[in-house]
Amino acid sequence: MAWTWYEGCITRIEHISVHTRRFWLEVEGVEDFAFKAGQFITVDLPIGEKRTERWRSYSIANPPRGGSVLELCISDQGGPASRYFFDEVKEGTGLRFKGPSGVFVLPKDLPEEIVMVCTGTGVAPFRSMIWLLYDSGYEGRVHLIFGTRFAWDILYRREFEVLQEDWPQFKYDVVLSRDEQWTGRKGYVHQVYLEAYGEVAPNRLFMLCGWRPMVDEAKKHLLEELGYQAEQIKVELYG
Repeated sequence: MAWTWYEGCITRIEHISVHTRRFWLEVEGVEDFAFKAGQFITVDLPIGEKRTERWRSYSIANPPRGGSVLELCISDQGGPASRYFFDEVKEGTGLRFKGPSGVFVLPKDLPEEIVMVCTGTGVAPFRSMIWLLYDSGYEGRVHLIFGTRFAWDILYRREFEVLQEDWPQFKYDVVLSRDEQWTGRKGYVHQVYLEAYGEVAPNRLFMLCGWRPMVDEAKKHLLEELGYQAEQIKVELYG
């Protein structure tokens, strides 16, 4: 398969949490970089010789509203790629990338209800999808369930809280596993959908994005315990 490679430039960086930053990447020579909400780009980083060492994929966090700027939401995982972004990348840094890629996108025929379950930066593709659904006047229900360890690592918190107030069809739940000061839900994301969706509905879609242990456990709960069909579940693995 022939890949289209692009050159881009970082135009803005924002600290979104203790361990996560937002990076805005402007695509050079392109007026409208077309992509589907949920897709990702693969960046060729100067951190090794082999392709497996250099290439890292990141979901596009902004919705496809036209234009040539892409937003990436990247956490510091301690590896060479995240260390490059956190220690070396500045405003004006050039990046070479290919894409968009990926099939973790909204279905053509939208269901009546979409339940999005994620941990950490797995929220990035969902942010793109949620704003696309909002912009398009989607009349179904959207439930975003976000899990992390501490309150300071809740990504896009205020944005989703405001959206929940503005958009009646949107529900937003946060679950923290290690924050003793947190007064909201404590534990893991699984308890939220297990409580809310124990009664199977045929026109409901679950979308799961995050680390493999969370995704695998969620699939097992949904398929084996609750009895949903495999076609009602879409997954994207991070890491």
